[in-house]
Amino acid sequence: MMGTAGTKLMFSAVGIAASLAAFLPGVSAQNKPVEQFTAFAINMNRRPTGPNLPATATIDIRIERWSTDAERDALLKIVREESNVNRANQALLRALQQLPRVGTFREATSLAWDLRFARQNPLDEGGRRIVLATDRPIGFWEASTRPRTIDYPFTILQLQLDKANRGEGKMLADTRILIDSKTNDLVLEHFDIQPVRLNQIRPR
Repeated sequence: MMGTAGTKLMFSAVGIAASLAAFLPGVSAQNKPVEQFTAFAINMNRRPTGPNLPATATIDIRIERWSTDAERDALLKIVREESNVNRANQALLRALQQLPRVGTFREATSLAWDLRFARQNPLDEGGRRIVLATDRPIGFWEASTRPRTIDYPFTILQLQLDKANRGEGKMLADTRILIDSKTNDLVLEHFDIQPVRLNQIRPR
């Protein structure tokens, strides 16, 4: 394992595989947000060195379009065809950064960061699951000192919503993606001990 107490999360365990593989169309009106949400983020991970995310913050999420099947398939192909984890994640990072943005997310007091991937799938009990992904911000300290976190270049957000578009979720702020050699499943390897919790998700 990498990191302070790096955690591997199976996509199926957190429900992300269904969103990545779901056959859902990606259409939206130009320059008009499809959806907007707020969430209360709680970060229980504190690092002895380097920058830390705030312990609590209000997060604004804006979805402007849904990623297409072609975009999803192109990203999955990179991970499945490149056996070297670091090369796969660097290729995936470059491909993700070249995609047109699908929306933004931000802390209430900070500048917005572009999202590059957005998919949704319905839940059996009603409601839906939304998965968002992007490259994560790399600050001066991390870029110059290049700690282990530099190999975990993605931020993944999962929103679990009921029929009223309210719910909870999680954010994996330092993540890389790999294939489990035994099961051939997609795996999220998360640097921190646990994901940032997203509570009180509400539509705007």
